[in-house]
Amino acid sequence: MRRVIRVTKVLACVLIACLSQQVHAQSPVPWPEFRGPYQNGHAPDKSNIPTVWSETQNVKWKTPIAHKGWSSPVIESDTLWITGADEDGTDYYVMGVNAQTGKIVYNEHFFHSDSPEELGNTVNGYASPTSAIRDGRLFVHFGSYGTACIDTKTKKILWKRENLECRHYRGPGSSVILYEDLLILTFDGVDQQYTIALNVDTGDTVWRTDRTTKWDDLDDNGKPKRDGDLRKAFSTPVITEVNDQPLLLSVGGCSIFGYEPKTGKELWSMATPGFTPSIRPVLHKGLAYVALGYGTQESRSIKLDGKGAIGDDYVAWKFSEKSQKPDTASPVIVDGLLYVLTDRGIVSCLDAETGEVVWSERIGGNYMASTLYANGHIYCYSKQGKTTVLKAGRTFEVASVNELEEGFMASPAVFGNALFLRTPGFLYRIEE
Repeated sequence: MRRVIRVTKVLACVLIACLSQQVHAQSPVPWPEFRGPYQNGHAPDKSNIPTVWSETQNVKWKTPIAHKGWSSPVIESDTLWITGADEDGTDYYVMGVNAQTGKIVYNEHFFHSDSPEELGNTVNGYASPTSAIRDGRLFVHFGSYGTACIDTKTKKILWKRENLECRHYRGPGSSVILYEDLLILTFDGVDQQYTIALNVDTGDTVWRTDRTTKWDDLDDNGKPKRDGDLRKAFSTPVITEVNDQPLLLSVGGCSIFGYEPKTGKELWSMATPGFTPSIRPVLHKGLAYVALGYGTQESRSIKLDGKGAIGDDYVAWKFSEKSQKPDTASPVIVDGLLYVLTDRGIVSCLDAETGEVVWSERIGGNYMASTLYANGHIYCYSKQGKTTVLKAGRTFEVASVNELEEGFMASPAVFGNALFLRTPGFLYRIEE
């Protein structure tokens, strides 16, 4: 009898382990931050998202979103999270949407500002930074207007910060990233520019590092031109390894920096032309492709193993084609090919190691949302609501062109075989 009971227990344990492995295997990879789990716009390998959709085809649900924002969705389990704000930037919200049904399950007011600074344009908004999520904790960020951590299961607010100063002038833009027990934030405003790391459990400051950029934008009176507008930046950093050591690669106005992510120590800096860079760098074989923003025709691929002030000897190649220079939409690298998309709808395919142009074609429309790579295809989302899907490769080939009623400012998210798209008024789940 004892042997039978023992065997039964063993079989039960084996069955539970098998079921656990099966559930784990079937659980989709989270989309935890801006540009996904790999920081580069790649969907997980097994994601089989549609290449064809419309308002009446392959739309599982479409949910109206009350608050305005260009932040991208993040998702870890059954709830998708976005942020939003009032048109005038006085109030800031966090929203949770059931990923299966599209039902709004959380819509809470988080921060208030009596005197938000006017944006001065229609490009940016007050809720542009994308959140980050990990292990049931959601980290939301509205620049200097507020940062918070939420327990996604209990919906309890674990901590808030409202004392991180920066004059954004045209609204916040850089998204948050997580590294070990740190939440890393980027503030590149007109008055001050710095990177700061907060403890994920408490929100307390662990380190702060000010930019060491040598500015050349002073007028005859010694004041920054255009009220400091040339000092702004909207880029989100990436973390990589160089010589087996972690590196935080961060793009600011007129400069690129390499930091030690654990301490914030500046390892190297590179002075660059251009201002207001927005694109998140992408990595390939020890190189980083960096777009330098406006005021220059140049983007470049740089080496990451420098020390101190570095110059052109750390530039692997430069790309200076005016009509093909990307300014806002972050690119993707697939199989050694770099795909860049301009605001005016020109897609160029470059060799990621040499910068040689393989092909360059116009697809029409205007673009702010970042590109996505999934299952052999490059997805390009226009402000007019058109998504052009290209086949990845050394030959330009359009796989499909899809239309929705509104255009895209927020970048996409992928969870399993579902594609989540945010337009100014709606959130979509696209799935076959």
